[in-house]
Amino acid sequence: MAKIWYHQPTTLFYTSQSPNPTTLSPKFNLPSSSSSFRCNLSLTSNSNSNSNSISISTHEPEPVYSSVKSFAPATVANLGPGFDFLGCAVDGIGDYVTLKIDPQVHPGQLSISQITGTSKLSKNPTWNCAGIAAISVMKMLNIRSIGLSLSLEKGLPLGSGLGSSAASAAAAAIAVNELFGGKLPASKLVLAGLESEAKVSGYHADNIAPAIMGGFVLVRSYDPLELIPLQFPSDKNLCFVLVNPEFEAPTKKMRAALPTEITMSDHIWNSSQGGALVAAVMQGDLLGLGKALSSDRIVEPKRSPLIPGMDAVKKAALDAGAFGCTISGAGPTAVAVIDDEDKGRLIGEKMVEAFMVYGNLKAVAMVNKLDRVGARLVTTTSR
Repeated sequence: MAKIWYHQPTTLFYTSQSPNPTTLSPKFNLPSSSSSFRCNLSLTSNSNSNSNSISISTHEPEPVYSSVKSFAPATVANLGPGFDFLGCAVDGIGDYVTLKIDPQVHPGQLSISQITGTSKLSKNPTWNCAGIAAISVMKMLNIRSIGLSLSLEKGLPLGSGLGSSAASAAAAAIAVNELFGGKLPASKLVLAGLESEAKVSGYHADNIAPAIMGGFVLVRSYDPLELIPLQFPSDKNLCFVLVNPEFEAPTKKMRAALPTEITMSDHIWNSSQGGALVAAVMQGDLLGLGKALSSDRIVEPKRSPLIPGMDAVKKAALDAGAFGCTISGAGPTAVAVIDDEDKGRLIGEKMVEAFMVYGNLKAVAMVNKLDRVGARLVTTTSR
């Protein structure tokens, strides 16, 4: 029998100073929904341009904590026609990083002491998403006299289409930055995470940007990197039904399935659906959001056949009342949108059944809301 699990949104984070559930907010300020910001840093990318330039501090900041624990949420990228330029953060699930000053680690270096939740990741920081992002932030801050050790707690499955690598990178980036007083803005932390993403799954920011910033984020440009936060109305109830089958879809493999050429008619169609999707987010139009999310004619048709039962799962979601359904990121997770958690549970049940009947895959379902905060501190320990 297919297994189904429902996530009940709860406050997961506690500070060491208070017995009440809370989160420690990062110290950087995000721009308003009507603005965008550019990141003037250079990282390895597919671009031949040198229009980005690294800005590294010449002053080494003093640490304000002896240790911190951070969290970064899961993300849903692409959202149908928003391939590589639109993503959002999802509440309640994600990765944790614990970072501490460690006199046993050589000054200016980072060690990964422990990884829980998976046995597939390397502890070599130059081959680990969290390690790469952490080292990048250390370089930006010019950390030379203090050694750090990092512990990673994976809450997201690998190759799930939920931004697993981005969550690790975002949690690590925010941890290093906040340990030293939150000197860097969100833009530079996104670039640090992008350095990690580029080495793992490709130079795309539609996971790492919302993982750090929260909410919906539009990638306006990659060279230079320009991000536009999209403000989803606070009075609207948006629920994501996430159904993850027991099937791994590595991002690199799923990107290899993408078409090398598209027709002008498909380009026009997807461009109009992408515009409609952004408009629906800004207006809080859930019906319009679902309709646009379900309308990709370029990427989803190539990836869906690689995920057993996906077409039937999408149909089951829509038949059960979902406003829309598509593949989350590179897959195999399917994401549907609805405005009510109880309806979401019923939709999730139908999607789980479809994965079993048509794909012979066990699956689990979660009903989650939009994460509007992004990566943040959970606890701190004073020096």
